[in-house]
Amino acid sequence: MNEKRKLLFYGAMSIDGYLAREDHRLDWLIGTEGEEETNYDDFYASVDTLIMGRNTYEQVLLLSPDEFPYEGKTCYIMSSTLQDSLKGTDIIREDILSFVKKLKNEQGQHIWLVGGGALLQTLIQAGLVDELFLQIVPVMIGRGIPLFSPVDLESRFSLQEVRQYKQIAEMHFILKEEAH
Repeated sequence: MNEKRKLLFYGAMSIDGYLAREDHRLDWLIGTEGEEETNYDDFYASVDTLIMGRNTYEQVLLLSPDEFPYEGKTCYIMSSTLQDSLKGTDIIREDILSFVKKLKNEQGQHIWLVGGGALLQTLIQAGLVDELFLQIVPVMIGRGIPLFSPVDLESRFSLQEVRQYKQIAEMHFILKEEAH
C-alpha cells in the first residue's frame, strides 16, 4: 500500500512573524547569508504538486517574469477572481478543503503549499497540513503579511529537527495526530 501524500508548508518568515512586506515584497529575505545552503533542492525534489493563492501566484510572476520557476510540477492556483493563468497551471475555484483532501488521496509525491498565510491558516485549521518547514530570517520588518493570524482553534505540532544555515534557522514540525 502506498503512503498517503502529505501537504507540506515550506517557507521563510522574519523573526517578527511576517512572510512579506505589506506590498508583498521580499527584499528583506533576498541575499540572507545561508540561503544558498538550505535544503530547498531536496525539498523541491520531494514534491510534484504545488498549491498557492492568487497573491502568491502574482508575486511569483513578478519575481520571475521570464520563466515560471515551477515548470514541470503540477501547479494549482486557488482563486475566485483570477481569470487567466500560465500554461501548466490550473485555476481552482472549488472549495479548498475538498480539493486538498482529494489531492492527498491521489497517487504522487508530496504537495507543497507555497506561501500565503491565509491559505495556510485555513488548511491548518482543517488539520490538512502535515508538516511545516519554517525558515526564520534574522530581520524584523515591523509590519507586513503575517504568517499566522489569530484564530479560535489550537493546533499542536511536534518539533522534529532544527537546522542552521549560517544566518537562517530552519525548524521542521509535524502535526500531532490528536490535534485534528
